[in-house]
Amino acid sequence: MQVKDKVIVVTGGANGIGEALCHRFVKEEARAVVVADIDAERVKMVADELDVLGVRTDVTSETDIVNLVKQTEKAFGPIDLFCSNAGIISDDSPDWTAASSPNDIWQKSWEIHVMAHVYAARAVLPGMIARQEGYLLNVASAAGLLNQIGSAPYSATKHAAVGYAEALAITHGNDGIKVSVVCPQAVRTQMVKGAEDGSASVDGILEPADVAESVIQGLAEESFLILPHPEVKTYFQRKASDYDRWIKGMARLRNKLFSG
Repeated sequence: MQVKDKVIVVTGGANGIGEALCHRFVKEEARAVVVADIDAERVKMVADELDVLGVRTDVTSETDIVNLVKQTEKAFGPIDLFCSNAGIISDDSPDWTAASSPNDIWQKSWEIHVMAHVYAARAVLPGMIARQEGYLLNVASAAGLLNQIGSAPYSATKHAAVGYAEALAITHGNDGIKVSVVCPQAVRTQMVKGAEDGSASVDGILEPADVAESVIQGLAEESFLILPHPEVKTYFQRKASDYDRWIKGMARLRNKLFSG
């Protein structure tokens, strides 16, 4: 897919990776870019800077997602590319077990990392299926292929996000719909602030613009799996080839990080 002349929606579009995607899509001469984010002030700031439409959107609300799609289609016509990008980070505090995060953290992680993707797909799939074309780009994480040491909610829900992207691709490939899932490690956003020495930063912290560049390349190639950190592919292969060895290695890494 070439971004030029396309109508594109980006959730989580007012900060971090989402903001970088909006900037890059405008640079690539998309016909329309819609910035969607829960942060109304940032939505206006980014939308004004880029001279595009901004829509304050809470991705945990299906009503908000439906409204976002309706506003976009009313202004610009059918959506060519929907980027479901919003995300949050959490940790295993207070007790640092794999079950110690409060229920509200688990629920919020599930709603943002999984159900928001479901709501987006539910809103745009009927039109895309009718047209026999469309593209869904879901931003997950390398944690969805590997794991995030110190955050069971993040790891579990990002795995679910990858699984849902797989389901979309498997189910709707014959409908002319393309699907990509983006799985970076650490990216210099508010989500990694204060955690620059953690496991996710082992292979370096990318800038959001670097991720946007990987997305442009991945869309052009229509690759399902977009890996801004190419090392993740090797780790994923090692995990699949010897799961027990991989678990033991990750446990050693956790012990090293937490004993430091």
